[in-house]
Amino acid sequence: MKRSAAAATLSLFACAFLASPAQAKDKDAQFFQTVEGQWVGPGEIVAGKYKGTKFVCTLDGSTPAEKAGMTLDGSCRVGIFNQPMKATIVRAGNSYKGSFLDGSAGKGLDITGGNVSGNRVVLAISRKQLNGAMQAKFNDDNTMNVTISVRLDEALIPVVGMTLKRVDGTAVGSIAEN
Repeated sequence: MKRSAAAATLSLFACAFLASPAQAKDKDAQFFQTVEGQWVGPGEIVAGKYKGTKFVCTLDGSTPAEKAGMTLDGSCRVGIFNQPMKATIVRAGNSYKGSFLDGSAGKGLDITGGNVSGNRVVLAISRKQLNGAMQAKFNDDNTMNVTISVRLDEALIPVVGMTLKRVDGTAVGSIAEN
C-alpha cells in the first residue's frame, strides 16, 4: 500500500515540465528545450499519510519535433521498489494537455493547464476529485526544484518536494529569472 501511494504521489512531480500557450511560443519552446537530457534527484513526501517517505528518480527528457511539448520517461525508486514514470504533454489549441502514466481515468494524472514564466512553470493537475498545482523552478541550467501541492479547502498544501540535477553534458541556454 505504501508503495502505490508513494508512486501516485510521485506521479504529480512528473508534470513539472509542461507549459502554457499564454506565453510566446518561442519562450515555451526554450523552456522545454532546457529540460532535455538526463535528470537524477532525490525527493521526499513532506505531508500526509506517507510523510517522510524518500525516493530517487532518474528521467530522460525529450521534446517532440512537430509540436510544443515534452516527454519525460524513466523511473523512481522508493526503497527496493522501482516505479516506471512517464509524462507526455503537447500543445492542444490554446492550451497544453497531458497525462502521467495512463491519466486520471487510470492510475495517473491529467495536466489541465499551466503557465511558463522565466525560469519556472506552474501547472494545474487533476485526478478525480484531487486538484492541485506543481511548480518547477530552475535555480541554474543544471538544477531544478519541484514542489507539488494539493488543494485543501482554499489552501494549497505542499505534499512533495524534490531536486533534480542534470547528469548528462547537454548544453542549454540560460533561462531568464522573474
